[in-house]
Amino acid sequence: MLRLCLLALTVSLATGLPSIPWLSGRKELPQLPRIVGGVEASPGEFPFQISMQKEGLFGRSHLCGGSIIDEHYILTAGHCVKGQNPGNIFVVVGEHDLDVDSGNEQVIVASELILHEHYDGATFTNDVGLLHLLATIVYSDIAQPIELPEPMELIPEGTMTLTTGWGTTTEGGFLSNVLMKVEVPIVSDDDCRVPYGVTDIADHMLCAGVPEGGKDACQGDSGGPLFVNGTQYGITSWGYGCARPDYPGVYTEVAYFVDWIYEHMT
Repeated sequence: MLRLCLLALTVSLATGLPSIPWLSGRKELPQLPRIVGGVEASPGEFPFQISMQKEGLFGRSHLCGGSIIDEHYILTAGHCVKGQNPGNIFVVVGEHDLDVDSGNEQVIVASELILHEHYDGATFTNDVGLLHLLATIVYSDIAQPIELPEPMELIPEGTMTLTTGWGTTTEGGFLSNVLMKVEVPIVSDDDCRVPYGVTDIADHMLCAGVPEGGKDACQGDSGGPLFVNGTQYGITSWGYGCARPDYPGVYTEVAYFVDWIYEHMT
């Protein structure tokens, strides 16, 4: 099943998956991205990671991941901000365990949600968004920005990357209460288009995963970073199920959107 952070999109997308005889038995409904095959991160290990949470009748709940790129801005996936009300969206900085208030977290409401003007929820093209925060993030050991690549600075096939999040640790499972991490290699666009189809993987998308499966982002990880040595190259976007053989995770390739990001950080 396709994973993203908005279940309302799942049914309409299910029939768009390619039919591949040697990849039979994988045609369930789409789902949202969590870290599968990973391990728990150390508290404060990734100080740029935030939890994007939505206020509801019973308090706040984790919706998506995101990354600090400035004292007032969070980078996330477009489908995480699509249709949301900024007054109900909070960013939790310095979070590790969603069930425990350590007293070190910063909780900041969003003042503006910025969605790429050409975002397409049917194809996940231009799946990038920003959260403009009402208050300033106070930097500390557990709250730091991540670096962005140079425009069009592409990451080579085979490069080992890390992705992080509080998503489910199994497909269709429950959210992780603690931040998880997993290491996955970059997959070439050509190889990624074999299972997904030529038209489904755009040039501004990035794929990462292992052929045998077992390591991936999953439901709830959407919007989180894919990074190498403190530089963010991808935003967790979508995929067919979670950690399935032959189907790598698909990320928004940040290098294609660096200019857009800076233009909207005003």
